[in-house]
Amino acid sequence: MILTVNHVTTYRYDAPMRAAVQSLRLFPSRFDGQRAIRWDVTVEGGTRGGSFRDGAGDKVEGWSMRGPVSEVSIAVSGQVETIDMAGVLRGHRELVPPFAYLRETVATWIDDAIETLAQEAAAGADDALDRAHRLSAAVAGAITYAPGVTHAHTTAAEALDLGEGVCQDHAHALIACARALDMPARYVSGYLYARDDGVPHEASHAWAEIWVEGIGWIGFDAANGCCPDERYIRLGSGLDAREAAPVKGVAMGAGEEKLDVTVALDAIQQ
Repeated sequence: MILTVNHVTTYRYDAPMRAAVQSLRLFPSRFDGQRAIRWDVTVEGGTRGGSFRDGAGDKVEGWSMRGPVSEVSIAVSGQVETIDMAGVLRGHRELVPPFAYLRETVATWIDDAIETLAQEAAAGADDALDRAHRLSAAVAGAITYAPGVTHAHTTAAEALDLGEGVCQDHAHALIACARALDMPARYVSGYLYARDDGVPHEASHAWAEIWVEGIGWIGFDAANGCCPDERYIRLGSGLDAREAAPVKGVAMGAGEEKLDVTVALDAIQQ
């Protein structure tokens, strides 16, 4: 499948800022399941800085803007060819060892309820792969998709207690459950092409990857009850949503910030 992406993130300030700096993780991952045909990232009025690939294999690029800055607009456009790899991240080059993703964060802190959910879901599993699938199904059953109930700083434990949330909450809860069983897990940011199937989706999307010995990293999208397929574009990963954020930035000044995001994905028939 060939997917086209148009993604604009705009920060507006009610008073001009002295300067702004952005760190962008907005580039398609390099692995056997996807290939960038064309990809362009620009920041209106910004100066492109250095770029590098971090230990997780993600490309990160810096931008800066001199003030007065009243608005920062980050535009992404491109085409990516995708292949269904049944969620397996094959051919992805990275240096960080899997056990590094056993570390808890505030967002993925393991409380008693998460520990219980993980243990009950994994009971009777045949192997690590079966265990990972059971964890994903358990999280999908425990947290109903409900936009607007949670917020950017909601933790896995809080979302599980509410029983509602969005893809970020599903990913955090699945990561916490996996780590509770000593299975390395991480947060993945990207895009999901929503077809007219009557099921709610988010074009800007997030899911989890769990390390399964003998296979490697496998993606699990508990929010949609599946493993990532040709509808998904993978951008980057981290211990949680904050670390894997596609856009991180700092604006210097006293202005209040407002955020607006638009994302459109289309598929080209081959």
